[in-house]
Amino acid sequence: MFSTAALGVAVSLTVPLVTRAIIDGPVTRRELDLLVPLAFLALGLSIAEVLLVWVRRWAQSRTVSDLEATLRHDLYVRLQSLPMEFHTRWQSGQLLSRVTTDLSTIRRFMGFGLLFLVMNILQLVVVTFLLLRLYWPLGVVVLLAAVPIIVVSMRFEKKYLVISRQVQDQQGDLATLIEESALGFRVIKAFGRRQHVQQQFDDGAVTLYDSEVAKVRLASRFWSFLGVIPNLTLVIVLLLGALAVGREAITLGTLVAFITLMLSLIWPVTSLGAILAMAQESMTAADRISEILDTWSTIKSGPEELEHPRGHLRFENVSFRFSPDSPDILHDVNLDLAPGTTLALVGATGSGKTTLTALVPRLYDVTGGRITLDGHDIRDLTLPSLRSAVASAFDDPTLFSMSVRENLTLGRPDATEAEVQQALQVAQAEFANELPWGLDTRVGEQGMSLSGGQRQRLALARAVLAKPAVLVLDDTLSALDVHTEALVEEALRNVLSETTGIVVAHRASTVMLADKVALLQNGTVTHVGTHHELLADVPAYRLLLAAEDEEVHA
Repeated sequence: MFSTAALGVAVSLTVPLVTRAIIDGPVTRRELDLLVPLAFLALGLSIAEVLLVWVRRWAQSRTVSDLEATLRHDLYVRLQSLPMEFHTRWQSGQLLSRVTTDLSTIRRFMGFGLLFLVMNILQLVVVTFLLLRLYWPLGVVVLLAAVPIIVVSMRFEKKYLVISRQVQDQQGDLATLIEESALGFRVIKAFGRRQHVQQQFDDGAVTLYDSEVAKVRLASRFWSFLGVIPNLTLVIVLLLGALAVGREAITLGTLVAFITLMLSLIWPVTSLGAILAMAQESMTAADRISEILDTWSTIKSGPEELEHPRGHLRFENVSFRFSPDSPDILHDVNLDLAPGTTLALVGATGSGKTTLTALVPRLYDVTGGRITLDGHDIRDLTLPSLRSAVASAFDDPTLFSMSVRENLTLGRPDATEAEVQQALQVAQAEFANELPWGLDTRVGEQGMSLSGGQRQRLALARAVLAKPAVLVLDDTLSALDVHTEALVEEALRNVLSETTGIVVAHRASTVMLADKVALLQNGTVTHVGTHHELLADVPAYRLLLAAEDEEVHA
């Protein structure tokens, strides 16, 4: 790409020198026998320049497309490898704008700006050298004209870099607003807050508009300046050059070659503004992308493979906090779950139940103590082997914009049709077979075409289908009616008898699924026993379940 571009510049700069030879030779001295060879030479150079431009563009498009594809792949892989704490801190719109808008900005600069930035600088240097060789007094005039351009360009770069980052950040904020309003449209309509959300969007759009206008205003002033200087210099050169020809200090052919070469500088100079603007935007985009690529996951895959997991799960003095300067969410948690044991985790809202269950598949890492699976510290296991042994279903289920079958087999792509149907039966999700295209029906983004209870049942079926050694159910039945919940619980008993289960429970009916119950209070497990034991001996447990049952019946 750069080789053909450099050859193209060399060929284009040779044409004015051939023109000088034609004017000073065949034209001035009537040496007509040289006219035809020189004319064919000029024609050959022009054809060669066209061919070089074609080769350069072909190589350029292939190279830049490969670069963009590689960057997009690396960025997506990094986003998938980063832990939950990263994604809870970042707005989805900011991530989306980096994967789309920022990558496109870099592609445009690499495909156009970078090449011409290098080639234009090369052309400026070579042409200035040729101008000084042709007639140094006029060459000095051109050199002096470059001084204000360099000074203003440096000032422009500093200002444009700041405003480019501001615009790109505001684009990410606006993308977040659009995404949230699209996903939350039911809530917006239900509360009649369309005008409020629209005003938020308008405010963000106006802020972005003002920044964009300020950026354009800054660029237009710079580009106008770049347009004036070359044209003013050309007028001075024409005047001084004509006087030099009149004094016979230079030949007419030399003046024509000088003017032609100088005209070849107008494009590199006037395009400098656009190229520098693209460079600053690309630098800002690269900086924003580097914020992700330079972030490394704190959750590292261990070296050990877990073969034939049995599901013996132990919590040994486990503690957890979200950051070094925040208080402990969990502390001194000790539990021992033998294979096939089902534990119901009960506690008030905010007691740390969801956080505790998230530690098992290492969505977060413990900050104290350890969790073992079949005697292995889970931090020593490879992430794929751990997460194939542990399956989770959450109270807020996530379904992807794909078919029901693809959502179900996400954790186990090789599942047979019989196993899929069995998982649907356990989760009381046979309704999926009655959808317009059966299990091949696409459920739409976030599964919004389904009810909350239907989404929960499909998420539960997905977890059951994975046939894990450890099954974590984080309040998975909260959106089900009492009748459906009873059917699901009855079917789950058979599943949980063959696996180690942790069930976050709020209702007494859900607690009855478990072999034993752990009461979580103030970030630690205070009591462990059967449901009847805790009901008889622990007043706090009785009060908690009584309050939950009152809410359900209310």
